[in-house]
Amino acid sequence: MNAEQTSVLITGGNKGLGFETARRLGEQSWTVFLGSRDEGRGRAAAGKLAADGVKVIMVPLDVTSDESVAGAVRLVREHTDRLDVLINNAGTPGRVVAPADATAEELHSVYDTNVYGPVRVTHAFLPLLLAADHPRVVMVSSAAGSFAVVTDPEQRASKLHELAYTSSKAALNMITVRYAQAIPKIKFNAVTPGEVANHKFAATDMNNHTGQLTAAEGSDPIVKLATIGPDGPTGIFIDRLGPIAW
Repeated sequence: MNAEQTSVLITGGNKGLGFETARRLGEQSWTVFLGSRDEGRGRAAAGKLAADGVKVIMVPLDVTSDESVAGAVRLVREHTDRLDVLINNAGTPGRVVAPADATAEELHSVYDTNVYGPVRVTHAFLPLLLAADHPRVVMVSSAAGSFAVVTDPEQRASKLHELAYTSSKAALNMITVRYAQAIPKIKFNAVTPGEVANHKFAATDMNNHTGQLTAAEGSDPIVKLATIGPDGPTGIFIDRLGPIAW
């Protein structure tokens, strides 16, 4: 794999885990397509990376919009005829509504970003991914989407009484496995940015920066799966310490 020619698209790349992943892969001489729903914040983030020598192209990208995703494909195609890595990082926690008060509409708004978003983006970029020699897709999931974690009374997620976020990440995990089984040329894997065994998670805007790990530490498993070789795994779910239970 020629690092100088390796390209990656990161959704939600303007802050947190997405930005740290962009920074780290950019430092390896990758071409970074930085997806950002907010163009102003995206350009500011891209400017920071460019100032550090990263080859970065800001891509306006709202994963809940078919039109926006189509525009992102057109922009990326202006720069390359293939995409080596797609990192579906954009996500939302929703409003954390108690199950008794949750409505279908509440779930829909979270699913539109956390489930339909990755499907929308992956489907649109499949031709560019399949044109690469060794394509990879990394789904940024959550330990809160693991049945093993949520049913463990020692884990914080077991006490997070809501429907939308946890079920959306469980759905994303299943989607990852089904893609991996159906499209063997592309390696599809899921990550959680934490340490399940140690009950730790990364500090991001989503949790009001209450995590014990930095965003850079949380990006470890994302970078690991983005940089796997042709003989690397597909259809797995890991944190920064290794495989975790579904």
